[in-house]
Amino acid sequence: MTAGLPQSVDDVVARLAHGRYVADRDLATVVFLALRMGRPLLLEGEAGVGKTEVAKVLARILDRRLIRLQCYEGLDVAAALYEWDYARQLLAIRLAEAAGERDRERIAADLFSPRYLLKRPLLQALEPAAEGEGGPPVLLIDEVDRADEPFEAFLLEVLSDFQVTIPELGTIRCQQPPITILTSNRTREIHDALKRRCLYHFIGYPSAERELAIVRERAPDAGERLSQQVVTMVQRLRAADLFKPPGVAETLDWVQALLSLNRTQLDSQTVHSTLGALLKYQDDIAKVQGPLANQIVAEAQALSRG
Repeated sequence: MTAGLPQSVDDVVARLAHGRYVADRDLATVVFLALRMGRPLLLEGEAGVGKTEVAKVLARILDRRLIRLQCYEGLDVAAALYEWDYARQLLAIRLAEAAGERDRERIAADLFSPRYLLKRPLLQALEPAAEGEGGPPVLLIDEVDRADEPFEAFLLEVLSDFQVTIPELGTIRCQQPPITILTSNRTREIHDALKRRCLYHFIGYPSAERELAIVRERAPDAGERLSQQVVTMVQRLRAADLFKPPGVAETLDWVQALLSLNRTQLDSQTVHSTLGALLKYQDDIAKVQGPLANQIVAEAQALSRG
């Protein structure tokens, strides 16, 4: 399969499927537009619905390097863009002094040269693609909603012009912008100015049909009966007013847990024993355990027999 950019929405669907990502047509369309228009793509949705995986699969199927910036509270420019290697600079000063070097300007020029620059993800993404790479990298700015608003404001400049200024070295311009994917779990609202610089798509929980296709693709060792029962139960739990409904990632984790126990179908005891692979809050587990779980297991068993 060619590593060039997709030529149509159908091509995106086919390539994502080749990368074992089951995408609906709406997602494939916005991915195609982001690639064709050269625009960043902001993917929002609950944790575990496959936002980060989009960037990972794109990097694989397009034969591009994946550069990931994991956002967190307190993330600053030094951690995201660059910083100077102060330890090596100090050592260089001492070596210069020991060698009798007295030209301060020459020492300073050497200290603030690229060889002492620690390139962080954003700066790495602006560099030209290395020989043998398929093109500019895929830049994943993951969970941007966890970063502080000042860092979000800094991203506006980077995503607008894909250039940064390092006072000691000047302005670094990107000739071919990276394929940029931003993700948000909606722990806070992203500023409108950042959204305007991106194409936007919300990834919700999948339908039962698509989730079953995902399980078949990502957990092929699970039999059809077990796959159908798992998907039926997960879909039912998402309608049960839980604090944190299970995402697709948890569905796949649960299938793997059941396979590790050599289960070929659900039973109440196994469900109660393995809920920790599916639900991550004790209040949710307590709410599901007992009659509710037994009822859902019975429904899942009946549907799979039908």
